[in-house]
Amino acid sequence: MTQLVRIAELDIDPAQLDAYKALLTEEIAAAMALEPGVLALHAVSVKATPTKIRIFEIYASDDAYRLHIQTPHFLKYKLGTEHMVLALTLLDFDPILLAAK
Repeated sequence: MTQLVRIAELDIDPAQLDAYKALLTEEIAAAMALEPGVLALHAVSVKATPTKIRIFEIYASDDAYRLHIQTPHFLKYKLGTEHMVLALTLLDFDPILLAAK
């Protein structure tokens, strides 16, 4: 099985940034606690432009990702934030070396 590695690039409506971050935090916490196939979710904002959110995602497999996007916590996030997200780009990557300390 090949891991799925992705970076999601999002632009968020500035007026809704705090609400977006709250829903994102809730979704990531649930995914990490409940889904063994979700290996890593790291969310950051661009320092100079905090409405530009980047999420680094690692899933155990394509199947783990497909299961993730069907969970109640992901669907709550997706539906709850759809009016907040001004742009979304998903970039897939081939892992060379993934290390953390």
